Amino acid sequence: LPPEKASELKQIIHQQLLKMDVHGRIREVLAETIREELAPEHQQLSTEDLIKALRQRGIIDDVMKELKFVTDVTENERTSAPKPSTHFVEREPPVLKKTNIDPTRRYLYLQVLGGKAFLEHLQEPEPLPGQICSTFTLCLHFRNQRFRSKPVPCACEPDFHDGFLLEVHKESLGDGSKMVDATTMLSICDPVHIVLIKTDTFGETTLVASYFLEWRSVLAAENGITNVAVELLGVGTESKVSVGVLNIRLEMYPQLSKTLSPEVTNTQFGLERQKTAEKERLFLVYAKQWWREYLQIRPTHNSRLVKIFAQDENGVNHPVCSYIRPLRAGRLLDTPRQAARFVSVLGYERAPVIGGGGGKQEQWCTLLAFLCRNKGDCEDHANLLCSLLLGFGLEAFVCVGTKAKGVPHTWVMTCGTDGAIIFWESLTGHRYVHRPINPDDPPIVQQPKPLYPYRTIGCIFNHQKFFGNCQPSDAVEVCVFDLHDESKWKPMSGEAIKSVCSPGATSSVLPFPPLCASSVDAAVVSNEMELQLRILVSEHRKDLGLSTVWDDHLSYLLSPALAAYELERTTSVSAGNEEFQDAVRRAVPDGHTFKGFPIHFVYRNARRAFATCLRSPFCEEIICCRGDQVRLAVRVRVFTYPESACAVWIMFACKYRSVL
Repeated sequence: LPPEKASELKQIIHQQLLKMDVHGRIREVLAETIREELAPEHQQLSTEDLIKALRQRGIIDDVMKELKFVTDVTENERTSAPKPSTHFVEREPPVLKKTNIDPTRRYLYLQVLGGKAFLEHLQEPEPLPGQICSTFTLCLHFRNQRFRSKPVPCACEPDFHDGFLLEVHKESLGDGSKMVDATTMLSICDPVHIVLIKTDTFGETTLVASYFLEWRSVLAAENGITNVAVELLGVGTESKVSVGVLNIRLEMYPQLSKTLSPEVTNTQFGLERQKTAEKERLFLVYAKQWWREYLQIRPTHNSRLVKIFAQDENGVNHPVCSYIRPLRAGRLLDTPRQAARFVSVLGYERAPVIGGGGGKQEQWCTLLAFLCRNKGDCEDHANLLCSLLLGFGLEAFVCVGTKAKGVPHTWVMTCGTDGAIIFWESLTGHRYVHRPINPDDPPIVQQPKPLYPYRTIGCIFNHQKFFGNCQPSDAVEVCVFDLHDESKWKPMSGEAIKSVCSPGATSSVLPFPPLCASSVDAAVVSNEMELQLRILVSEHRKDLGLSTVWDDHLSYLLSPALAAYELERTTSVSAGNEEFQDAVRRAVPDGHTFKGFPIHFVYRNARRAFATCLRSPFCEEIICCRGDQVRLAVRVRVFTYPESACAVWIMFACKYRSVL
């Protein structure tokens, strides 16, 4: 600890001891011990003897009992500017961030006490102090609460030591007056969703495991404490392979007055499984019947992309409607278009597949897994965007179809009250108006030219509805989106969908976590990247035998342009271009030439961004500019979105004297 922190800590300990009058009690014990022990042969009393005496009289236990749970202040609550180190000690005692344990509420204290058998990391050497290494992070979600563990170095036995205080009844209003008992808690079938993320030395994230923890075994534990060893299985193609084991300790706060018997909890779990299996079986029977009817309309329907079930990261099938739920972003996103921008800056990555053959590994991620690793496939993006648009009160659907060359694709569609159909591309944030072409019109009639990249559409769905496209052609450009016309769109029964997809319908319905605010400090990250890029440019020019002179004023003038580009991406409105052009004209003297090159990324790795920039001939021309009075400029602007998603704009520019 730095000296000022150590003295703060000493002060806190001192105050706590004063509060409990520990000094007075120690004096009494000391006097008593000296009387008893020293009378016979005036021997020396050691510290150990005294501590033993204190422990026997229960004073140490009293001190320990007085200590409160203290959780780390989350990153985004720290001020952005680090405190300057000072030579004086703050006289005011610092306030520690306490977790308020409301004595009228029930809590589940979940501790992760290390992992073992992560065999993939068996050969990894111990990281040296200060060395950057790959890390594991655990992300938890339980009943609208989210937690994240401290990153630990990847190892065969990763050193997880984290405690999470989960409030058991967070959402139910009106029950605040009475304490939930074990029987009531037994009916809460929400699992604790645990996702394990690996972050490599370059900051790239991979999903290692996704596990639903059944926490209610603690209700039958003898003293309200139970230890469980959780075996984590891999994801996607490795969903049957063990990744490692987590040691988890569960404890109820306050302690239960009476615990349940294991027979009661096991019977409840058995009943829930039975009920879920029955509902899923009935839905499967209905879906098969619906599909048979759909095929009887036209045999060619067999080749249409009608997707009723999809596999999650654990290889478990769920009805597609259960991947969507109206999601409100609180104060983190203000408009539907901002939501589309946020979803588009989450990274795009196809599910990894082992071996070649070009086959697409299907994996629709649960929302927590998608958000925690900050990247996913087009289906993950479309599901999240559709959920957010539904949260903003729009009628939104996910469309399943193909784009050019028959590549399967998903995107989002909204239906206006006036019948206007808008397509939203979740990977880019672009919006397209859909005007159908009427194939029966005579050739002289002017037909709209579609700007969207979509070719065919097989089905559309949201959290309550599912429609199969039964128009003669499944080409998007001739598609009419009159969803009430059953000759064009074959609907599925809303009741059937509700029986397996509505929240709480079955114990296997996917949980939906809330969005978290960004923990990234935009100004700090922008400055760091800009500094790194300046070093990279200077080194690159040095290799070419060129000197580098930076123009700080010109660099600053590039800011408005970057802000305008982001505003245009979010709102489709461009503004402020005249002022930027005017400022640049003033900064570039007569007879000089100005060149600028903006580029956009969704990652914060300066070296990777620089390598990409060099591949562009325009950018390379600026970075490697030769001439008289060459001045270079670079500006980085990071725009933060929820979940640590970032839009990174970089602009390289140069001005030089034209001698030709």
